[in-house]
Formats: sequence, structure tokens, C-alpha cells
Amino acid sequence: MGLRMRTPMNTFTWLALSGLLVAPLLGAASCSGDDLDSYQPPDGLGGYDPGDNPPFLSGSGSGVGAGGPGQGGAGGGEPPGPPMCDDSLKRCDHVFTLADMGQSSVVVRGNFAADGWDVGVPMTKVNGQWEATVEIPYDQPVQYKYVIDGNNWINDPGNPNTIDDGFGGKNSLVTPTTCDPWTCDDPPEDSPVEAWRDAVLYFVFVDRFLDGDSTNNGAPVPNVPQATNYQGGDWQGVINRIKDGYFTKLGVNSLWLTVPVDNTELAGFGNDGHDYSAYHGYWPKDFYKAEERFGTMAKLKELVDEAHAVGITVLIDYAANHAHDSAQVYKDNPGWFWPNSNGNGDNCVCGEGCSWDGATTEKCWFTPYLPDFNYEVAAARKYNIDNAIWWWQQTGVDGFRLDALKHMHMSWLTELRSRVTAEIESVTGKHFYMVGETYTGDKALIKKYVNPSTMLDGQFDFPLRAEICSKVLMRQGTMQDLEGFMNGNDDAYGSGIMSTFIGNHDLPRVIHLAQQNPLWGDSWDGGKNMNWQNQPGLPSEQAAFERMANGFTVIMTTRGVPLIYYGDEVGLPGAGDPDNRRFMQWSGYSAGQLLLRTHLEKLGQIRKDHVALRRGKRSSLWASADTMAYEMVHPTETVYVAINRGDAQGSVGNLPSGNLTNLLTGQTVSGPTVNLPPRSSMILVQ
Repeated sequence: MGLRMRTPMNTFTWLALSGLLVAPLLGAASCSGDDLDSYQPPDGLGGYDPGDNPPFLSGSGSGVGAGGPGQGGAGGGEPPGPPMCDDSLKRCDHVFTLADMGQSSVVVRGNFAADGWDVGVPMTKVNGQWEATVEIPYDQPVQYKYVIDGNNWINDPGNPNTIDDGFGGKNSLVTPTTCDPWTCDDPPEDSPVEAWRDAVLYFVFVDRFLDGDSTNNGAPVPNVPQATNYQGGDWQGVINRIKDGYFTKLGVNSLWLTVPVDNTELAGFGNDGHDYSAYHGYWPKDFYKAEERFGTMAKLKELVDEAHAVGITVLIDYAANHAHDSAQVYKDNPGWFWPNSNGNGDNCVCGEGCSWDGATTEKCWFTPYLPDFNYEVAAARKYNIDNAIWWWQQTGVDGFRLDALKHMHMSWLTELRSRVTAEIESVTGKHFYMVGETYTGDKALIKKYVNPSTMLDGQFDFPLRAEICSKVLMRQGTMQDLEGFMNGNDDAYGSGIMSTFIGNHDLPRVIHLAQQNPLWGDSWDGGKNMNWQNQPGLPSEQAAFERMANGFTVIMTTRGVPLIYYGDEVGLPGAGDPDNRRFMQWSGYSAGQLLLRTHLEKLGQIRKDHVALRRGKRSSLWASADTMAYEMVHPTETVYVAINRGDAQGSVGNLPSGNLTNLLTGQTVSGPTVNLPPRSSMILVQ
């Protein structure tokens, strides 16, 4: 059946890996619009929403095919370098060796792990000697001993370096070691950074969510179609749903709000031949004013306070790459912006006179009416970062979603993190979460910006999203392929806290990928062929909602910050932008929609109740063409997850023997092999 067997995983914790533990007395047990990777300019930009999501062309010769923009099918491109993390979290492989002198067993014990002195790492015979490869802390001394045949503790005869063990004896010593590449360990579980692993994020597209106060609606922007005009959603609508417990029932404890900054009231011409309003928030006019169509600054502060009162954190989308050309900051400080000139007599609009990539990445304008900040100018950086801090001062938000990072000088991001640490975290005592969006399958590019101490905490995991949609929803390839991808992806971003998702505002609604006959054949397809005409309706087939439920099972039972795009909890239909931003459906749900929302509510509660799903380490147990199983292991518990994407009953093996409880249904099944109904999943505990 082409099965993959269970592989064990080791968990190391902070104290030992930081070199802070020493050997105990030997006699007593001894001693981690949006930032696109490479915007591929299409011949026709379809429904591109200027300034929000610069386009790429699915299936273009420039590299957007089955594997995503700019890379191969498994998120390839150039192999990623080592993950970025603090030196205190870096780990190096070290090979411990001892000559084979007829010993029955040898274990290396030391302060390389929290349980390193008590449990240690068993060594194996290789070419006439005992060997063990162990991750040790980067550039820090490591103390160790060998335990022969279970009770004879000795120093390493091949290593003359020793250190006093504090009890009148000696331990062998590995002197500080560096390496490249390295791996990254997680920060301690009680650190403010790690608290964000408990988050479940919901993207509230404010204008399309709920109209809670019709007095702030304003008149439609003239000559703009309804699909790209303001539709009345506001912060009061979000408050109403916070108060009635809608988010809490879903298991959501963090909200991402669209850009709150005041935007222009002018229409903007899109490259698809349609006019747009700034309903999405990405055309800022006055950085020091709240968007009046959403409410007042006091209303936004009320929203944050109401969220905090029920244990929900709030992130705001912060768009720093550009301003609208009607903005006073542009009129008063033209030297803070790149000129709209490529130096060869043409403009520097991305995809026209300048490229989305290369030397012009940081200076091209998304459209002729969105001048691009030049953050090589210190005054421009200060202005913008002052503003970002000001928004926290006014509202008390808990983090930022940062837009278009690739198009801004790296100094902007590192300076922002430095000031957030000094000016926000020093006051709150909490970690301020910053997540970016680099719309790409290139893991190396995504990882470039991830370092919770100096840059981003994480980014949205587009490569994983593409694989889940392809393998679970669209049934392309096998679940063995998904398992292999996840095995290589789990630690790809070091200590970063990535956000996992299956749907967002720049891609067609994911329910249509889960249909028996998906509307698009590529999980990266932007759905632009149906965004203005022949727009899809709600699927009638319940199977589509069951497949989408399986997709949510994956992201809600693995590490990361799972994201729910508004409406995906009920399978809201829609093609590409702007059709994927229909107003939220609040009534008249079909049976399939109710099934999906109920499943997600159960997932939210299960994730909340089981720390292993949020902070545990994933290890593969089983994979076949249509089924997959894995375990999430935490020092306090182990949870097992099984998924069947197939349209017939499927089985998984390598689960524990005996009775297991399915947390989704309360039913008891018996391991080590269980049968799953078509298009279903189980979350199991002993």
C-alpha cells in the first residue's frame, strides 16, 4: 500500500539547550495587496485590485504552474538556507563516538537536552565504534558522559577536554561549536512569543462582514460597480459579533482587521477595465485618521476593548509600502517617495516601465496613483514607524499584519521590530505578533523575513496551503505526497510561528476547489476567468463541504496560527478578486454549510482543549493514496489525527492498540487500525 511508518521525534527545552544545566551527582541518576515573491505581470491583469494584490499569472512561462509562483511543484526554487533565529535557539549536529570494546549498550548523557542527564541518547554500532548524532546548542559548551551497560558512567576517553561537574568530579566537554547550516529550537513554552501558538485567527474583511451602523455608510463612490464599492460593513458590526459570541463559538481568539487607516474617496482604475473604491483599505490618504466608513477611532478602541474582555486579541492590517497620490504626506514630502521614472524615459509602474522584481522591487509603483515610499530615506522610515506605533497607542491592538514587505527596504522591518520591542512590549509585557504575507511557493523567500526577535514572527504559509488544497480538496497526487511535503515543511521556518490557511482574500473561494469537479485545475489559480461574469454559486453537493472540513482539520490539528477567512466557515462561494469578497452570509444556510460550520466549531474547541495540537511536534504514522495519520506529541499528552480524502471507506494503521475516543463524535474506535467513512477525519485520544 506504499505506507510510511512512524518516526520518533525528540523535544528539547530551553534550559538545557541554553547550556544552563550541569551534571547532577553521579550517584543519583547522574548528572522556532500584499507581499508577493515575484509578481508575474500578465498580459491582461484581470480583476487586479490596484494596490491590494499585485497579480501573477497562473501557468505563465515565468514560473507559476502547478507548484506555485516562481518555483517547482513542491515549493522548490533554490534550496532554503538555514532558518533564521537567535543564536540562543540555534542547534548544531554533533557526532559523539566511542570505541567498541564489547559493550552491550552505550548512552550519551549531558546538558544538551532538558532530560539529557536522566535519559540521554542511545548510541549505535557503526563501523566498529559506537555513534550518536545529537543536536547541541550553537556556540555554547556542552557537558556529557557515556553510560556503559546501564550503570557505568565514564568520561570520553577520546576527548581530553573536561570541566568540573560541581560535585568533585569531571564531565567531558564539547567546546563552543558553530555550524552552517543549523536548525532552530523553539523558545520556552512560557515565553511571550510562544503564547501566540495558541492563537486561532479570523480575517474580518470589515467592509464585507456586517453593517452594524448604517449612519457611517456614506454614499457609493461614483461610477464604481457594487462589487468594488463600499458595502457598509463596519467596526460596530464586528463588535456585535464579538458580543454575541460568534467568534468564541468558532474557537477564534484573534482577529485580523482590514486596514483601519483613512483611505481616499476617489475611484481608481483597475487593469481589468473596472473602477474600484478603496473599500479594501490599501490606498491610504491620511495615516493619522481612522476610516470614517468603518467608524471613529473611539469605536475601533471599543472593538479592541470588547475583544480583550472575552480573551480575543486583535491585529490590524498595516499597509506601509505606498500612499495614495491624494495624501498630504506625498504632496508635502515628495523626496520620501521613489520617482515614477525608470530613468529611461518611461514610468516605474510595476509590470510596465519597471519590473516587479530585481533592482526595481523596492521602487516600482503598484499603480500610477500609488506613490511608493523610499525607505532608504531615514525620515520616511521614521514617519511611517512613528505612525505604526501611534496606532497601537490609540487602540491597544496586539499585532500587525504587514503588507508588501518585499517592496520595502529591510531596514524598515528591522527598525519597526526594534521599536515595537522597546516601545510596546516594554509597556505591555506581552509579545507583539507581526505576520507578513509573501504570496509565493518559494520557502527561502518567505523565510527571509522570519525572525521573531528582529523581524517577523511568521508569514502565511502559502506553500502548505497549496499542498492541502491540491491533495485534500482537489485530490491531485496522493496523501503520501502531502505527508512527504509536511515532513519537510514542519521545521522549514525555524522558530517562526507561521500562519496556516486554506483560503484568503486574494484567491478564489476554496469551496470550489473541493467540488467533485473543481472549477480550477491548479490550487494557485487566481480564478480571474469568472470574477466578473459567470460567477459561481453555492455548490449543492455535500461532498464539497466534507472535503473542505478535512482541509480545516489539517490546519487546526498542526502547529501554527490557523486562519479562517471570513465566510469560509460556511463555504461562501466566489471566484477571484473581487468576487471572493462577497458580503458575509448570515442566514439561509444549506445542510452542507451547517455541516462545515459545526465541524469547524468542534475543531476550535478541540484545539483549545488539547495543547498537543497547538504546541506539540508532529510525527507521521501512516500514509496511503487517500488516507493519512499523524500524531501530535507534547510532554503532557499525545493526540492522533486520521484523514480520509477518498470517496469510499478508507483505513489507517500504526495507531495505538486498544480503545481510542474520537473527539469529533465522542465515539470509541479500536486501534491499531481504524476505518474512516468517505471524506472524513478523526481526532483520537487514548
